[in-house]
Amino acid sequence: MKTSRLVSVFLFVYAIILSIGSIICKDSNNLVTNQAALFVFGDSLFDAGNNNYIDTFSRFRANLWPYGQTTFKNPTGRISDGRLIPDFLAEYAWLPLIPPNLQPSNGNNQFTYGVNFASGGAGALVGTFPGMVINLETQLNNFKNVEKRLRSELGESEAKRVFSRAVYLFHIGANDYIYPSLFANSSTSQSNSKENYSGLVIGNITIAIKEVYKIGGRKFGFLNLGAYDCAPASLIIDRTKIGSCFKPLTELMNLHNKKFPNVLRQLEHELSGFRYALHDYHASLSERINNPSKYEFKEGKKACCGTGPLRGINTCGGRVLGPAQGYELCENVTDYLFFDSFHLTEKAHRQIAELIWSGPSNVTGPYNLKTLFELK
Repeated sequence: MKTSRLVSVFLFVYAIILSIGSIICKDSNNLVTNQAALFVFGDSLFDAGNNNYIDTFSRFRANLWPYGQTTFKNPTGRISDGRLIPDFLAEYAWLPLIPPNLQPSNGNNQFTYGVNFASGGAGALVGTFPGMVINLETQLNNFKNVEKRLRSELGESEAKRVFSRAVYLFHIGANDYIYPSLFANSSTSQSNSKENYSGLVIGNITIAIKEVYKIGGRKFGFLNLGAYDCAPASLIIDRTKIGSCFKPLTELMNLHNKKFPNVLRQLEHELSGFRYALHDYHASLSERINNPSKYEFKEGKKACCGTGPLRGINTCGGRVLGPAQGYELCENVTDYLFFDSFHLTEKAHRQIAELIWSGPSNVTGPYNLKTLFELK
């Protein structure tokens, strides 16, 4: 017992030394980290609370209990019971929690570790939930504002080092297909074939990647689109086939996931020094939906929080009609893959993050995120 306790103390002290060693004191007002930063772009899979600070509907926020119940003990804006994928990736990279860009308390010191620009409901197209979310183009503009602040604070040379060593993480596009399929008759989707529409979505993502590259980004992490056509909310759309995946969404997401890797390979040829990790999120999520017990879940298709069949109606926390609205909440969140009708539990996020961080090349490739962080 004494030996194991001594080992634990040694590892704890060693971790603190490593953390201190990763920081250089530039002056009394500014810290420059030796760790590669993490800049995050995307939607609700990654949103750490940006939607708390914009004028939007409650359905796009998670600032109500029971969101945040597991780790933070209070709602943080993360649409889950606890931590998200970027939170775990930051931990694995010896970084602090990456703050949401719009958090009022942010300072330039924090930005040297990275910033989270993601927004729940966001898409690559400006017409996806317009006026209610921070779309990819606006996220990119917000990144450029951070870039200017850091160049002014750190100087050109140091800022260039921060941006070239950083890893840029993206998950975007799912809402561009969900929005016209489930919530609205999008004029953009109606006036384009499925092939052309997916081309517009991927085209906007490609533009964002190239803009980050121009600023100095060289290391990128991507997730393809998860199996949201089989999320609890999708499984109850057709009331005559409760439990069946929503096929119109399946077709669009499969088309996107087929085309996107080809675009990344093309960028690798076009852009000198461009390196990327692409995680097959669709496969890893589908595996857990269809084989929950294999991954220590009891429920792969039913949400922990919500109402209706499979708790697929998104009433968790009273997000739609307010706190007075009733909803069901499971007793043990760790039994569930989905926390609410579309969003995963912390336990699921941890599993996916581990695959992104150190998964083999057939799961996350051609690099994994651990390798990208180690690249100088």
